[in-house]
Amino acid sequence: MNFKKIKSLAVALMISSAAFAQSIGVPAPSPLQTVKQAFGTSDVSIEYSRPSAKGRKVFGDVVSFGKIWRTGANGSSKVTFTDDVKVDGKEVKAGTYAIYSIPGQDNWEIMLYKDLKLGGNVDEYKTENEVLRFNVKPTKLNDKVETFTMAFNNMSATATSLDIMWENTKVSIPITVEIDGKIMKNIENMIIKDNRPYYSAATYYYENNKDLTQAMTFVNKALDANKNGYWIYLLKAKIAKKQNDMATAIAAAKESNRLATDDKDDAYIKQSADLLKELMMKK
Repeated sequence: MNFKKIKSLAVALMISSAAFAQSIGVPAPSPLQTVKQAFGTSDVSIEYSRPSAKGRKVFGDVVSFGKIWRTGANGSSKVTFTDDVKVDGKEVKAGTYAIYSIPGQDNWEIMLYKDLKLGGNVDEYKTENEVLRFNVKPTKLNDKVETFTMAFNNMSATATSLDIMWENTKVSIPITVEIDGKIMKNIENMIIKDNRPYYSAATYYYENNKDLTQAMTFVNKALDANKNGYWIYLLKAKIAKKQNDMATAIAAAKESNRLATDDKDDAYIKQSADLLKELMMKK
């Protein structure tokens, strides 16, 4: 019996063993996990199986250095992007990709792969199916991670990292998304149609250092639609403060505080009072 037949038999036994475990209701040795994370204006997700060390030395033994690894157990570990992103600074279209890697002591190669059915049959790995290949540096963890873990960490509006952790090793895959152009286009399209998103548009302009004159136009239109919106007056005060228009800022902060007091909203009472105090000191 040649090596390929032996390997095929081993894979078949592993699959049948997993199926048997499921049929009688015992825990899988490498349980499947799916993680979905809101990111940008859409989301990202991973699906992977989680082997445990169980007293074994992982990297350099269970997982060989310098050889292609499925980056997990059982079938292919998969990452799904529901929007176009950049991975390690390179453009990747929305879609689902298998994650393969070549671990090393000082460097890992990470590959995004189009064939989602390859699994652990890495002898059939074809470089022409790669969407992307790049290098990352592993870091040493002080605390041992017993069970193979993949997670989205270091979240911001436009960036995250997909962290791969096992034993005392972590590698981080940087992922970014461009949302500004999409949001600006949505703001323009929605404001043409109705007046409901003026507050959201003003907030986005204020928080992302866009045209403050336009932000003030938006916030005033929001107030035209809701004269008692103390949260809108607070935003107007903040915009005016950025414009160095202290008179407008103070008047808006006072109105925010008055309306919030009438509505007994303690959070906005405090926010408007704190802003008003800061403005009066600068007056």
